[in-house]
Amino acid sequence: MTDKILRADLHIHSNYSDGSDTVYKLAEIMKNAGIDIFALTDHDTVEGCKELSGKTNFICGVELTSICEDIKCHILGYNIDIYNKELNALIEEGKVLRRRKLETRIKYLKEIHNIELSREELDWLYSRKSVVKTHLANVLVNRGLANNNIEAMQKYLDSCKTGNTRFDGKKSIETIIKSGGIPVWAHPLGGEGEKHLKREDFLPKLEKMVKFGIKGLECYYSRYNAEEIDFLVKCAQKHKLLISGGSDYHGTNKDIPPGRLNVEDKFIEPEKLTIIQALQH
Repeated sequence: MTDKILRADLHIHSNYSDGSDTVYKLAEIMKNAGIDIFALTDHDTVEGCKELSGKTNFICGVELTSICEDIKCHILGYNIDIYNKELNALIEEGKVLRRRKLETRIKYLKEIHNIELSREELDWLYSRKSVVKTHLANVLVNRGLANNNIEAMQKYLDSCKTGNTRFDGKKSIETIIKSGGIPVWAHPLGGEGEKHLKREDFLPKLEKMVKFGIKGLECYYSRYNAEEIDFLVKCAQKHKLLISGGSDYHGTNKDIPPGRLNVEDKFIEPEKLTIIQALQH
């Protein structure tokens, strides 16, 4: 009898941020997909973790939308204390920033595109725990103004200037550590729809992020190929950073299946994700 082969996905989103699934549906999807170890990492909120905590085995996480000097980045926090006062205070600050960004975009739609949202649409947007551009795009898709949220964002929202509404990256990293968590740089070469950084552009940014206190890199990612992953793994090893990996699953809001940790969808042994051992201690 052979030991069971484990699968891991350390970057997934629920409908508490910009995913489409409830946290309970998400846990079911992970189980059906054969994912044994998963982390719930909603954007700038831990409400999903609070709801799911104690009801299933998972890693409590968060993804903080940040900027470290000139580096726009997303910082994943793993094994955080979801009731930590400093973390929750930071998240409350983020709600104010996101509300400001949402109102700017709503005004932009009205003034530039002559699209005025209904009271029902506005109530739904303002009811979100962590409202993001995807939510507004979904409203436009439901109106028949675009075929999908990517098209809606490109056509109506990407040109809207909202100013800086990101957390200070150093504070994000420090707050995650103070809450007992491990801060990891999410999709460091570029996330969904972004042009991937070249090596010569990435390396000086990595040096800065290490100085800011980052403890790990998301080396395995659904949009990265084998060459990019190998490069990131070597960078992590050189700087003694933990190695993480995730799909960035968003349900129907992105065409990414759970458990996909590379473009080729090759199986990645959890042993290669050195952060898992750190999280289990």
